[in-house]
Amino acid sequence: MNSIDVQCCVVGGGPAGMMLGYLMARAGVETTVLEKHKDFLRDFRGDTVHPSTMQIMQDLGLLEEFLTLPHQKVAKMHAVFGDQEVTIADLSGLKTPCPYVAFMPQWDFLNFLAAKGKSLPRLRVRMEANVTGLLRSGDRVAGVEAETPDGPLRVRAALVVGADGRHSVVRKNAGLAIEDEHAPIDVFWFRVGHGEAGEEGLALHAKAGHFVLTIDRREYYQCAYVLAKGGADAVRARGLDAFRADVVAAVPALAKNIADVHSWDDVKLLTVSVERLRQWSAPGILCIGDAAHTMSPIGGVGINLAVQDAVATANLLAAKLREGTLADEDLEAVQQRRLWPAKVVQTFQGLVQRRVLTPILSEEQKDPKLPLLLRLLSGTSQAQRLLAAFIGLGVRQERVRSAAV
Repeated sequence: MNSIDVQCCVVGGGPAGMMLGYLMARAGVETTVLEKHKDFLRDFRGDTVHPSTMQIMQDLGLLEEFLTLPHQKVAKMHAVFGDQEVTIADLSGLKTPCPYVAFMPQWDFLNFLAAKGKSLPRLRVRMEANVTGLLRSGDRVAGVEAETPDGPLRVRAALVVGADGRHSVVRKNAGLAIEDEHAPIDVFWFRVGHGEAGEEGLALHAKAGHFVLTIDRREYYQCAYVLAKGGADAVRARGLDAFRADVVAAVPALAKNIADVHSWDDVKLLTVSVERLRQWSAPGILCIGDAAHTMSPIGGVGINLAVQDAVATANLLAAKLREGTLADEDLEAVQQRRLWPAKVVQTFQGLVQRRVLTPILSEEQKDPKLPLLLRLLSGTSQAQRLLAAFIGLGVRQERVRSAAV
């Protein structure tokens, strides 16, 4: 078995893992990131890069080059309920380098971080390294075991960070307990051609008992069809033609190109879960991002919370890891710092699910009325600015404070 020794082993090469790997190595910590896939190319992953994340890229001196990657800028978010349309958030007034959401394929974001990480001598990213278990020394986690194309790999580390998503192997093997917030929805993701006159930005459409989100991606709309939890089989049983008719009933502008959904292979199911670890750490191990708190797709904030977790983790732990003085209570400080933002976002998402989405999905209303919650959020320019700050910058915004070594 091949073995290596590092100070920090990050499991998972998603936004949290790649950002943490970069920050730790930048701060002088010997770091290995293990990613089980051979590349980052997977469709319908979250690709909303919010102003808070672009602020981090500026902190790192990477923003200008980052923005040369293909992306679309969206500053306004609209809601259409029946025949009533309102603006629910306008990010253009935020006091931040990029007052908009950048829609960018997540693989481009991750490839960018991986490419920049190659200049850091203390960072190694190993692809096709599938973590299967944890190494232990007494009651402490002391590393991980992984399968690679070159055979079994053992990575011994002073700290193992689980950033391996909502189905975290690290979390499961560490026996960390989960609190389930019971999300009442699932989502079908699919693409529909743009047509001649696209509807710019992001819009929520509610009509005839259906709820569809559209994101203008220039060449096509990225669409999310919201359905009641566990309802995917029933929708499929009605047939593809019925599904396409339901989508067009909610968004008539998609009628011209709805045939782009050729088969159910073009429709990807996202099973929504909203969970949170009771304890994010144990001796020698810490979970962040989706491994610590899964999010609903509402607001598209999952990537950005994960990045904020990574920044906070590096701020709090990098110097102590580098100097060999890391203690168990230091790991607990990450949860103390990031638990409140996760709870706030999950509470807001739950409110939207209960007060906005569930009534629409449960009642066949031809012309649903704008829910009270959205009327309050969109009723004044001040309310729109507050929601824009909440979506774009989050709560307890993190900035890079770990030193470059």
